[in-house]
Amino acid sequence: MSQVGYARVSSVGQSLDVQLEKLRDCHEIFQEKVSGLDDKRPQLAECLKYLRKGDTLIVTKLDRLARSTVHLWKIAEVLNEKGVELKVLDQNVDTSTSTGRLLFNMLGVIAQFETEIRSERQADGIRRAKSKGIHFGRTYKLTEEQGKELYQKRQSGIKIKDLMKEYDLSKASLYQYLNKATLKSSMLTP
Repeated sequence: MSQVGYARVSSVGQSLDVQLEKLRDCHEIFQEKVSGLDDKRPQLAECLKYLRKGDTLIVTKLDRLARSTVHLWKIAEVLNEKGVELKVLDQNVDTSTSTGRLLFNMLGVIAQFETEIRSERQADGIRRAKSKGIHFGRTYKLTEEQGKELYQKRQSGIKIKDLMKEYDLSKASLYQYLNKATLKSSMLTP
């Protein structure tokens, strides 16, 4: 019977230190820096493979383990089949008790609900911003007039590498401007 910890943060810039400190008493700790929505979480897969009957998987928060109820229940099913208990430290969940199992399921549903609400709010915010004319993504380096000029220079035979230098553009960006100008000019010709 060993205690096995799993720690995860969503991005490379975030620190695992707080979780690792809370999991310090675990015999083995699996850790990774990857989004909870990502299907490829190799350390979680290794952790689940490592666990044996009688072990306890310990995480600091339920959302470190899974971000959807479906995924959470799949993990819970794997743990149950292996005879492994789950402890969630910050939410005081222990699936070795009936109350802990109830709380585990309730928190899973609530976490899923919060994720869906967050996504809806984000989509609403993006729609509102777009309706106000806010542009998302990278801003264009060249004005429309400069884009036309670039296109005309290329049509007159100026080399790509010279245009890249003159307009301070990467090859990919230069071709994007040329393609955009080509589409516009083809729409104007009958």
